[in-house]
Amino acid sequence: MPKDSFQFKQFLIRQDRCAMKVGTDGVLLGAWSRGGKRILDIGCGTGLLSLMMAQRHPDAVVVGVEIDAEAARQARENILASVFSDRVSVVNASIQEYFDGFKETVGSQGFDAIVSNPPYFLESLKNPDAQRTMARHADSLSYGDLLQAASGLLLPDGSFSVVLPVEGCASMMIEEATLRGFFLSRRTDVKTVERKAAKRCLLEFVKRQPDTYDHEVQTLQAADGGRSAWYENLTGDFYLDVEI
Repeated sequence: MPKDSFQFKQFLIRQDRCAMKVGTDGVLLGAWSRGGKRILDIGCGTGLLSLMMAQRHPDAVVVGVEIDAEAARQARENILASVFSDRVSVVNASIQEYFDGFKETVGSQGFDAIVSNPPYFLESLKNPDAQRTMARHADSLSYGDLLQAASGLLLPDGSFSVVLPVEGCASMMIEEATLRGFFLSRRTDVKTVERKAAKRCLLEFVKRQPDTYDHEVQTLQAADGGRSAWYENLTGDFYLDVEI
C-alpha cells in the first residue's frame, strides 16, 4: 500500500489526498528532463516534478498546473513546506483552461521547459475511484490537447519532456507530436532488469530540427540486485534510498 508521505533529500511529499502517488516514472522524468529559467509542470499532482525541477535549477521559476482541486491543494502544501516555495506555484485548472488564459493575457511569457507525467490509459476499463480515473485516463487530457498546449506555451528553443509506457503509448505520442510539428530529440527506454524488455520511456521533443538524436536503453537494477550506476547517478540528488 502506498505510503502517505515520501521523504526526499531536500523536500517531503505528502500524498494522502492525491490519486497518483510518488513513483519511479515521475522521479525518472524529474531527474532526466532539461530545464530553464521558466518551467511548466502539466498535471503536477503532488508537486513532485515541480519540486525536483526547482531543486535542479536554482534560478528557475516553476509553475504546476493540476486539474484536481484536492491534489492541487496538497501540492501547494508540499511546496509551501519546502525551501523552494518562493519559486514554485500551483494553478488549479485544466491545461486547456490554463492555455486559453495564457493566450488571452497580454505579455504572457512562454516556458523554456515543459514536463508532464500524463494520463496514459487510453482504452482500458475505468477505475471506480473518480479521482484516480481522472489522473490515469486520457479522457480529460488527450495527447492532442496536451501537445497543442505544449506547443503554444513552449518557447522556440524550449523542450517538452514526458514519461510513458513503451507499449502503445510512446508510439502514439511520437506520431501525434510529429503531426503537430515537434521533433523527437532524446529518448531513453528504461528496463527494470537487463533480461526484460523496456516498460517505460522518457521522451524529449523540441520545436526545431535538432542536430542530433540521442536514443539509449538503460536499466534500473544491476546484476547484483542493487541499483544500476545509471539509476543511482541520475537520481542520487533526490532519493534517500532507492526502491526499484
